[in-house]
Amino acid sequence: MHKDNQIQLPFSPLKKRKVTAVFDEPLVSSDGGLMLIREVLEETGIIRSLARALHDPRHPSYVDHTMEELLTQRVAQICCGYEDANDCDTLRDDPLFKMVAGRLPEGDALASQPTMSRLENRVSAKELLRMGYALVDQFIASFDRAPEAIVLDLDPTSDHVHGRQQLALFNAFEDEYCFMPFHLYDGLSGKLITTVLRPGKTPTDQEIISVLKRVVKRIRAAFPDTRLIFRADSHHTKPAVMDWLEARSIDFATALQTNSRLRTEFSQALADARKKHERTGREACVFASAFYQARSWSRARRVICRVLVNANGEDLRFIVTSFERSGAKYLYETVYCGRGAMELMIKDHKNGLLSDRTSCHRFLANQFRLFLHSAAYVVMHHLRRVRLKGTELSRAEFKTIRLKLLKIGTRVKVGKTRIRLHLPQSFAHITALKTAVFANTG
Repeated sequence: MHKDNQIQLPFSPLKKRKVTAVFDEPLVSSDGGLMLIREVLEETGIIRSLARALHDPRHPSYVDHTMEELLTQRVAQICCGYEDANDCDTLRDDPLFKMVAGRLPEGDALASQPTMSRLENRVSAKELLRMGYALVDQFIASFDRAPEAIVLDLDPTSDHVHGRQQLALFNAFEDEYCFMPFHLYDGLSGKLITTVLRPGKTPTDQEIISVLKRVVKRIRAAFPDTRLIFRADSHHTKPAVMDWLEARSIDFATALQTNSRLRTEFSQALADARKKHERTGREACVFASAFYQARSWSRARRVICRVLVNANGEDLRFIVTSFERSGAKYLYETVYCGRGAMELMIKDHKNGLLSDRTSCHRFLANQFRLFLHSAAYVVMHHLRRVRLKGTELSRAEFKTIRLKLLKIGTRVKVGKTRIRLHLPQSFAHITALKTAVFANTG
């Protein structure tokens, strides 16, 4: 990197004048919006919570970088699009990253890639469990008062791997070796609850219950009167899971795979949709509900059927739900299909923050990486929901926020009593930046 800094870049002449570029400004950063990330880190306290979950075996007299500094450096880099630990080497002298980590711009360098990699590979299973609880507690603390309802949206997503990572399995549907980590969000607010790395296969009932029981226990302890609703796709519609949810008074609406018995049960709805399509020549959509019990179920449950008939053919979709009085159309289109917003949350987490960069060999190290990306999600979501409320970026993807608000060329001027950041006078999103800085978060 030191040699790269000495390279002079030649450009085409301008009006007979030679144009070159050289990397010689130590107090200039390309991530001026990092000060917003610093403010959000302070507001949420997410780094302090995660740091308390980790044991530091190092002798205090030999510690150059505290646990909070290491986590802050890594999470801030993820927010700015530097997802790889290798980026620590090139950014450890960046003045803005130093300031986010609590160091002066002219102070000592931040941690290097070897230091960060040692941290990733040192974390134990017990520490990871505590970090998982810290994320859940962070979610609970984000509410000013007990919410009326929390919608538990759970879904695994593919995380393709290209090495020999532990517990990476070949998934026939993905046609790749991969992990299938659980993502759990509140479907109403978009807040992250937790993420759990797991092998690349369909989840079992015990895996699902194992995640839910830990989360539900902590939420119920904090909000005993809050209504909990579980939503998921058909991979989660398992007898043991439904029994577990009903035993704890947790409502649910989950997809149900089609079978011949269900098609027979709702044959009248299909016939009605066909007649409606034939009569009008337009797409016909019919909703119906009935109580149905599969052989493996402990009792009959309400099933909602959505029949769609158009020029392209017929499509039947089913969900099973604990809601026995609400209308079939409302339950399907509003309650169940509302989980489609979760795909945007996973997109921000996985694509916007590149959380599928699980490149470590050890499974536990990759879980640690996933938690760091989840912490970055908490930071970016809070920035968008609270600091950018009412601006043109209040509904933007994380990648857009990063590009327009964090990636600002900035010169740092250090004085005896103050540090001043010199931003471009012609910055295009100055209104959003001012709103974010002066936002009332009280």
